[in-house]
Amino acid sequence: MVEQLLDSQLAREAVVFVLSMLPVVELRGALPVAINLMGMPWHKALTLAVAGNLVPVPFLLLFLESVARWASRVRPGKKMVNWVFERTRRQGRAIERYERIGLALFVAIPLPLTGAWTGSIAAFLLGIKFNRALLSISVGVVIAGIVVTCLCLLGWIGAAIAGLGLCSLAIAGLWRA
Repeated sequence: MVEQLLDSQLAREAVVFVLSMLPVVELRGALPVAINLMGMPWHKALTLAVAGNLVPVPFLLLFLESVARWASRVRPGKKMVNWVFERTRRQGRAIERYERIGLALFVAIPLPLTGAWTGSIAAFLLGIKFNRALLSISVGVVIAGIVVTCLCLLGWIGAAIAGLGLCSLAIAGLWRA
């Protein structure tokens, strides 16, 4: 899919924006493509990726219940919905304990299946109100974008800096809680 987007006639900016909207890929995949493959300036790539990653969040928060109910009417859809919800519930223990800070940190961790999409599902499952969930997810997306940008620009040094920054944020958040 990424190769098809890169080969398409879409503008580079549109490719980064669309990639960052996709589940699983999100900005964690869009930023390395933009910075390392396309040679896009980091500040432009970061802005596009964060904006694109946040586009689906309000829709997920508002309509996830309806979509899950609709998808559950057929057997494959029901299996998929159950799998996604169970996986998110298992990962949601920290979110449940620390609520907004936990949700922001969960989204901020630049690992697969911990981004804005999964954070939106977790917020829905845990009953976090729309405004609080949107703010927490937005903060987490920005942090994840900064971490991934550092990794793209600095390699292992960037990974160490990003790790220290994320640990500092986690400690600060837990300290306040």
